[in-house]
Amino acid sequence: MLTLLAQLTIGAANLVAAFLFLFGLKRMSSPATAASGIRLAGIGMVAAVLASFLYVLNIDDSVKPYLLMNITLALLALAIGGVGAWLAGRKVAMTAMPQMVAIYNGMGGGAAGAIAAVELFGNNAHDASQLIVTLLGALIGAISMSGSVIAWAKLQGVINKPLRIKSQQIINGVVFLAAIAVAGWIVFVTLSGADPLISISSWTYIFFAIALIFGILMTLPIGGADMPVVISIYNAFTGLAVGLEGFVLGNPALMIAGMVVGAAGLLLTLLMAKAMNRSVANVLFTNFGDIVKAKHGAIKGTERETAASNAGIEMRYASSVIIVPGYGLAAAQAQQKLYEFVKLLQAAKVSVKFAIHPVAGRMPGQMDVLLAEAGVPYDIIFQLDDINEEFATTDVVLVIGANDVVNPAARTDKSSPIFGMPILNADKAKQVYVIKRGQGKGYSGIVNALFYSPNCNMVFGDAQAVLIKMIESVRSLGKASS
Repeated sequence: MLTLLAQLTIGAANLVAAFLFLFGLKRMSSPATAASGIRLAGIGMVAAVLASFLYVLNIDDSVKPYLLMNITLALLALAIGGVGAWLAGRKVAMTAMPQMVAIYNGMGGGAAGAIAAVELFGNNAHDASQLIVTLLGALIGAISMSGSVIAWAKLQGVINKPLRIKSQQIINGVVFLAAIAVAGWIVFVTLSGADPLISISSWTYIFFAIALIFGILMTLPIGGADMPVVISIYNAFTGLAVGLEGFVLGNPALMIAGMVVGAAGLLLTLLMAKAMNRSVANVLFTNFGDIVKAKHGAIKGTERETAASNAGIEMRYASSVIIVPGYGLAAAQAQQKLYEFVKLLQAAKVSVKFAIHPVAGRMPGQMDVLLAEAGVPYDIIFQLDDINEEFATTDVVLVIGANDVVNPAARTDKSSPIFGMPILNADKAKQVYVIKRGQGKGYSGIVNALFYSPNCNMVFGDAQAVLIKMIESVRSLGKASS
């Protein structure tokens, strides 16, 4: 009776968790409901974790001597992980959000790999399908873990540039095939009972080592400009690995959560690759994002600098303004000052809108989160396809720290690495102001032709300091008129 009750309770908890995962993900599709969606999915995860403790009611007598120790270790792990994540989540700066997402995603892949390791070292997978799925989940999880760590190192500045070696792609292919070959050998030996030469456990260690090495080699050559897509790819990998291990364990909550995350990550990856006019294979196997040497003489004109006060005053007397946020806004933590400036413009009857490019920033959706943190209303935030036609009739465009996403070379320069990439048509506005920390080329290392256009003026400086000066200039107009 106790066993039946435990099974019913576990099944009900998994059903509730699965529903909350799906409903929470649906809520996350809109900025207005995303916060509640995250909370619902979090409640679902709590239900799934609590349900896992009910499995102790179904264990056999041979495991009971280890029960107390295992429960203690599980509770200790939950406490350490929960407290650590809570503190890190509260303290992490918006500029460090991509790094946090990357490292936490790696932890998810590592967890899936750890589940697979328990199954493999414990000889719990016996039939062919279960063993193959376990090894596949282990491979994907290990790749996601080591690859995400390298992505974190690149975003954190620990690794400052792509690291490439001669015949990189050939070496990567050989390493990947080696992992597949070792996995095939493990399956063959386990099912046939043939002499493994060395123990199955040793082959399993070799398999995990090769998989981790492949994740590192796969990520090291990828340039910084591609990190948003890389994060999304590894997110899909982690979800797939979790779903596969859920199948091995017979856990519906893990299967549903993993497959939903995997599918969402895959769709996001494809959308972002489309936004860059590139394929996923092109991201993984080319040198885009490496430092690109500028072609002297290719861009005509000069950069024209203007004062922040002049830019602020012109926007105050404009009829329409579109703001294009980029990573420079996050780096300066200037989103609150930006919205303060926007409210001053709106009070002067200026129409203000925000234009978001799918790959702006260093992680998917970073600009949307940044603006939401400042309290910017969702109804004035527009994505590329919804606002691009409006630039031609807009008085002033304010670009803050964005680079490639407003570079007209994507439309005109066939020699540019970003040629063909859909961009925000900021250059078509009557006047463009660009807030930039210096005369550098931005994260991708590509010179921006917009900065040399006749209708563009540069406002050099930290975004927060510049916006404070703009706010002061607009407010002084009000004081003068009174």
